[in-house]
Amino acid sequence: MAQRTEKGRLATELILSTFRTNGLLLAAGDELTAAAGLTAARWQVLGALALAERPLTVPQIARRMGLTRQSVHATVGRLVGDGLLELTPNADHRRSQFVAMTTAGQEAYQAVDRRQAAWVNELADGLKPRELETTVRVLQTLCRELENGIRDENDEQWQ
Repeated sequence: MAQRTEKGRLATELILSTFRTNGLLLAAGDELTAAAGLTAARWQVLGALALAERPLTVPQIARRMGLTRQSVHATVGRLVGDGLLELTPNADHRRSQFVAMTTAGQEAYQAVDRRQAAWVNELADGLKPRELETTVRVLQTLCRELENGIRDENDEQWQ
């Protein structure tokens, strides 16, 4: 049985803490978004579009948010049905339409964004800026490593 190095043990602790944090953030997101008739998943899709400041395709939204295309596709369908998103043709790819926020979608996103600003300010109040900056850097580095794929000396171990 393989043994973890000290860094491997710490990375495992980070991963497990990230899983728990993700669950707690999704639950908090559901609470924050409920008044706007949204869920955390719907807010994530609207957020990807708001941050991009332009229409995106479903695969682009999925990549930016670390979600599956299938889940984004389903969420987009519900948001279109609710009048918060609209689909527009994509000249470069007929089957992958652009997804854009409607005025109602922008208003819903902005309402949640205002609530999230107050919530996150209170959440971060007891944290040190340096610790937050370090955490952001570490998580961004882990994301890059995961996106690039992990290589092992014994490649057959991963097949």
